[in-house]
Amino acid sequence: MATANLQFLQNPFPRPTFSSKYLVMRAPKMVFKCGCSSSSSVGGDAFSLTSSSKCDVDYLGESTKGDLNINLKHLENFGLDGQATLEGPIEQVARLEAEEAGSLLRDLGIPSPSAARLSPRGMFCTRTLNLRSISAIGYDMDYTLIHYNVMAWEGRAYDYCMENLKSMGFPVEGLAFDPDLVIRGLVIDKEKGNLVKADRFGYVKRAMHGTKMLSTRAVSEMYGRELVDLRKESQWEFLNTLFSVSEAVAYMQMVDRLDDGVIPADLGPLDYKGLYKAVGKALFRAHVEGQLKSEIMSKPELFVEPDPELPLALLDQKEAGKKLLLITNSDYHYTDKMMQHSFNRFLPNDMGWRDLFDMVIVSARKPEFFQMSHPLYEVVTGEGLMRPCFKTRTGGLYSGGSAQMVENSLNIHGDEILYVGDHIYTDVSQSKVHLRWRTALICRELEEETLAATNMDDRELTESMQKLLIVMQRLDEKIAPLLEADGELFNKRWGFLSRAGLWDKSHLMRQIEKYADIYTSRVSNFLNYTPFMYFRSQEQTLAHDTYSHYCSEHNGSSTN
Repeated sequence: MATANLQFLQNPFPRPTFSSKYLVMRAPKMVFKCGCSSSSSVGGDAFSLTSSSKCDVDYLGESTKGDLNINLKHLENFGLDGQATLEGPIEQVARLEAEEAGSLLRDLGIPSPSAARLSPRGMFCTRTLNLRSISAIGYDMDYTLIHYNVMAWEGRAYDYCMENLKSMGFPVEGLAFDPDLVIRGLVIDKEKGNLVKADRFGYVKRAMHGTKMLSTRAVSEMYGRELVDLRKESQWEFLNTLFSVSEAVAYMQMVDRLDDGVIPADLGPLDYKGLYKAVGKALFRAHVEGQLKSEIMSKPELFVEPDPELPLALLDQKEAGKKLLLITNSDYHYTDKMMQHSFNRFLPNDMGWRDLFDMVIVSARKPEFFQMSHPLYEVVTGEGLMRPCFKTRTGGLYSGGSAQMVENSLNIHGDEILYVGDHIYTDVSQSKVHLRWRTALICRELEEETLAATNMDDRELTESMQKLLIVMQRLDEKIAPLLEADGELFNKRWGFLSRAGLWDKSHLMRQIEKYADIYTSRVSNFLNYTPFMYFRSQEQTLAHDTYSHYCSEHNGSSTN
């Protein structure tokens, strides 16, 4: 066995925090130092890394670039006989070695990947991803590297939107921001003035007209077999990100005002689609005019929720030899102010946030950044003065450009790059579809949803449902409240973010599985994993798997 696939052998040293000269290892009441380099060899002559020129594809279809290999000729450095070490059934050898590695990790106080996956801050894998083969990691900023207080940030965006609507002649008196009205992953039906939650196939499971939830019967009568088709942009608007919250709340409240007939006639004959355009225009003005961002820049502590572990997670990746990129649509002044506030105080040795990144690109104009080429400018002064640029350099700060420029300048392409963002379309979908970059989605609501789900007694609920279904015709009135209560601990109107109905996935979850290779609640969760982690997706069960399992059990028992 020349290549080791065990988790411990992939990363034989504990996860580092930071150090400019050494990798300083974290363990309870002890500090280890390892002078090894991640560039060519690990552990002297006993280990080596697979180079780009010699990499292949493993049995899971992942690149072997960066894989840790054992040099059998030098195992005697550890007092081991290479041949003797590999004797015996490989399953037994692997189990014993894994147990020993697990014991060592426990002694060092390092949680196992499986334990982290079960926590609200775990990394969840939809498509196998070997971080060893990743050479560069790109990050979005807003709601990715920087998490905003939704009530504060979106609340102010809502306020500015309402002020603009009022100046346009819309009646907004008595309205207030209510973030519980919506959750990420819902879809606005601009033709009917509804907000809907669809399952993975596009069937509408829950709906709200204005701010009033519709009954199950009303939803069925209104939508029947109609499917949510996100390609039909004239009707459907998907809430991709937390930035969508303020717009959706304002729109649904204005739908009520339209239904009540209190919108002045001099605004013209408005339907629900026209109303949506008016709300969007008002919110767009709030962003473009700059008052909102100026207020946030003046008092970032009121809007930003700091995460002290996040800079350490990026330092961990940088020490592991990954090139780090920041690619954001925000302008330079806003980016610099927010990153200084969120990162600098948590960095060691007078490091600044710019020191983390091999390249910073502001005003990137995503998703076009991933689709086409735009002029590239270099930001050359602290005041944001720019000059045209045709070639990038390490450590540079740029505006505009394109993803292909990034690939060419780093000489890294396609699936060697992991891009991390919070927007399913702008960040995750387009980088994968156009460039085949690997992708990670940040969804902070996962933490609250996971905790809410663990507070439910799933076994008791399932057993109760089974009993009730036997006498379903007589007890419909008892089953219905159970179904309606599913996910109430997360959101009383819409239930869980990831589910639609009792056992089905939501349309949001389908988008995540389609475009995001891994997903998690925050970037700092990377700190719970080695930068060389090999994420493997879980076994996907099929509808007929239960039948196959049933047959194998009964066929086996009949032969005994």
